[in-house]
Formats: sequence, structure tokens, C-alpha cells
Amino acid sequence: MPITDEMIRQATCDLYDRALRKVPDDVTRAMEAAMATESSDTARDTLKLQLRSAELARERDTFVCSDSGVPVYFVKIGTRAPLDCDIKASIREGWDHLVETIEPPMLKHVTNPLTLERGFHGKDMPIVSYDLESGADWVEITCSPKALGSGRWAALELFTFPSLEEIETYVLDVAIKAGAQHCPPVTMGVGIGGSFDHAAAMAKKQTLRAIGTVNPEPTLAAMEQRLKTAVNALGFGPMGTGGDTTVLAVHVDYASGHGFTPVAVCFNCWINRRTRVRLYGDGRQEWSE
Repeated sequence: MPITDEMIRQATCDLYDRALRKVPDDVTRAMEAAMATESSDTARDTLKLQLRSAELARERDTFVCSDSGVPVYFVKIGTRAPLDCDIKASIREGWDHLVETIEPPMLKHVTNPLTLERGFHGKDMPIVSYDLESGADWVEITCSPKALGSGRWAALELFTFPSLEEIETYVLDVAIKAGAQHCPPVTMGVGIGGSFDHAAAMAKKQTLRAIGTVNPEPTLAAMEQRLKTAVNALGFGPMGTGGDTTVLAVHVDYASGHGFTPVAVCFNCWINRRTRVRLYGDGRQEWSE
């Protein structure tokens, strides 16, 4: 039994819908843990308000944030997956169906950069990245709507044989420039090395990593902890109200490359919207965040 167009269309629709309505469990736990160590009364009250807004969205079955962002999907195709579908076309059709049927309706955030015309559709929408997974018999689709708060402050710089200190200084500079405009407490993703586009992709994917997971590379694990401490020491705090909780996690990945080393930094706002599903040919669906 193959994976069909209808399975892809429905998953595309359901993934986005779920991402808009629920704060991932690991994010909620991290925010609750931050309240126990937060030294600012105002920051603790802000964290409480954010968690309460997530609770109300769940109770009322509505969006956590009115900025529904633009559709961004990551697709992994197992090399042994039984396929009878046009994945690219089905994702586009699934997005079209969502726009027509979702309640409450979404605001028009898809923007033509040449004309500034806004709507729900446009060139290269939805934004989809593809990869292969050797030996897997499934198709995995991850949805992470990208909105203004988390998207505007991403940055990338190219270095030549940088030291770890130079890399960390740059990441901190990006965090300083962003301030609290990305709706903290955020998750930061950092990509080091590879090529220009690969570094940016690594950074984005690192924001999708579950908070609390330990980087298997000891050098990066230590870097993540140093950067988290340094960014939180900036004192921007939840939603810019001041305090110790500007970032919930800093996640870093790297790739080998040439003498030039791109370093990319991006953010997911406090909601950290992400949903994931694996589709199997026998009809099974495995959902996660």
C-alpha cells in the first residue's frame, strides 16, 4: 500500500493547523523551569501570561498568535518508502485547502517582495526543503511557520578560518542586535560551516531540535551552554520586560567546508511552532513536535 497524494495533502493541512494552536510540550516545560530561577518578578509574571495564553488557545481551539506566518515545510523521503504521489504538488494543494477552510481565518502574510502585495499564495509558496533518509520506509514532514518576530532578525556572516571565540562573539552580536524584537524567550539555531545556503539550513533546523537534548559533539555542547548563559546575561527578558530569560536554548550544528566559514543565526519565538508527522504506506501516522 503506497503513500498517496491524499495522505500528503491532509498531513500538510493538519500540520500547519496544529502548529498554530499549540505550544510544544518541551517549550512549556522549559518556560516553567525558567520561572523557578528567574530573579525578576516582572519576568515571572510575563512567563505566566505567556503560558496562560497557550492554555487559553488550547481550551478555545484558536491560535496562540495572530501572526500565522508563512508556510515552511521540511520533507524527508525514505529511500524505501512506497510512493504513489506527487509530493510537491500535494503540499501546495494541502496549503490551498487549509487557506480555504481553517477557522479562524488566517491573516494575509505571504508578501511579494517586489510589489509588497499580500495574500496567501505566491512564488515558491509554500517554502519546502527536501532531503533523503537512507533505508527508511516513510515520508516525514515537519512544519514550522515562519513569522515576523522570529524571521526578521536572522543573520549570516562569512569568516575566514575563525576561532571559536570569534564565532561565539558574532552569535552574541546577532542576539544583541535582535534585542527583544523576536518575542523572547526564544530558541536560537546556529549553523557553522558548509556553504552559504547549507549554514542557513542548519541553523533553521537546529531551532526544531527539542529543548533539553544534549549535542552529541562535546565542543558544540559546551558552546551551546556558554552562549545560552551569555545571551541570558544580556537581560532583555521575556517579551523585553527584563530578566534572566531571553533564550530557552541555543542549538548549534556544523559542517565541513572550505577556508571560508559561514556562520548563520536564526530564532524561533517563544511559541517555537513546530509539528512533525511520519507517513507509512500501511496508513500509519506518527505525530510528534
